[in-house]
Amino acid sequence: MKTISLHEPQLNKSEIRNLQACIKSGWISSSGKFLNEFEQKIKKFTRSKAITLTNSGTSALHIALKASGLEKNEEVLVPTITFIATINAIIYNKAAPVFLDVGNDLNISLNKTLSFLENETYKKNGFTFNKRSKKKIRALIIVHVFGNAVDLKKLQKVCKERNIKIIEDAAESLGTYYKKNYLGGKHTGTIGDVGCISFNGNKIISAGGGGAIISNSSSLIKNAKYLSNQAKDNKVFFIHNEIGYNYGLSNIHAAIGCAQFNKLKSHLLKKKKIHMIYEKLLKKFRSKITLIKPNFFCTSNYWLNVIKIKNFNKIKKKKLISKLQQKKITLRPIWLPNHRQKQFKKYQKYQISYADIAVNTHLCLPSSPGLKRSDQEKIIKLIINS
Repeated sequence: MKTISLHEPQLNKSEIRNLQACIKSGWISSSGKFLNEFEQKIKKFTRSKAITLTNSGTSALHIALKASGLEKNEEVLVPTITFIATINAIIYNKAAPVFLDVGNDLNISLNKTLSFLENETYKKNGFTFNKRSKKKIRALIIVHVFGNAVDLKKLQKVCKERNIKIIEDAAESLGTYYKKNYLGGKHTGTIGDVGCISFNGNKIISAGGGGAIISNSSSLIKNAKYLSNQAKDNKVFFIHNEIGYNYGLSNIHAAIGCAQFNKLKSHLLKKKKIHMIYEKLLKKFRSKITLIKPNFFCTSNYWLNVIKIKNFNKIKKKKLISKLQQKKITLRPIWLPNHRQKQFKKYQKYQISYADIAVNTHLCLPSSPGLKRSDQEKIIKLIINS
């Protein structure tokens, strides 16, 4: 019985050729031709003005926040539904998260975010402060969850008025663009002040790890690159005037990334087809199961397909996941809301309700680019008959 994973990388001879070329060159670490090639490919594809590569999406978030001016004891608004790395990046900077709810699309709730800014903050000396903590709110992190774009049109305007930086966690949304009549057809990660991408093993393309920071600010990326590479002020005489980090991507990872990038357009087409098949298979069960669809204002990369099951709960969720595991099929729950994680319970949360419901009613379906229709049919049949 074969295993049907949630999302596995599609690897072949092209990755092997690049790895062999990289090893043969002797440049396997922090320098080499593949680093520049991969960087330029991602920059051109996202249509961003500046880019630097990192060794993970997490380090990209850490440095993006730091390069955006986040300081100790400041606050960052963030959705509670996101992978924990988003929150950890805030903590690494010795700042505090303020947790916000999500909407039906599992992205940050626009209405509740605007409500928080309107009712729970005040302006002083050109900055925005939290009424409860009296701390400066430096940034808002939005997460394009499962590749579905966040509605940034109004948030962009409000945050600019309040001098709040927008950090886009685009770890899962490489290949997701806004429609041309909505935010100018731009790629996710290029609307806010800075965006972060991941090339982890489960992403739409993988470098075996790695990330990228993209921005339309060349000075921000220059600072991010400086901080990510040990803050070297003088490489010859080893002078460092700031605390830096060993966050640069290796040439050997970039070699894999270059081979993977050449498959990106193909992956996007395959993943759209997978979504459409799930949609067709679930059509007659709409009263029981809802397939989360991309927002109308974006063209999605369909990274993960997510369903909402009516009258579902924590116990039923565990039983269904266990049942399919026995058939070697991976279903994944959405992340536990971060305001409920032990280490984060001390931080402020605002009007969270839907996230606490969604964690028990939503499941992620296998969505690898190589997934076959027969596999999809098997998955849905098992879910329906459970």
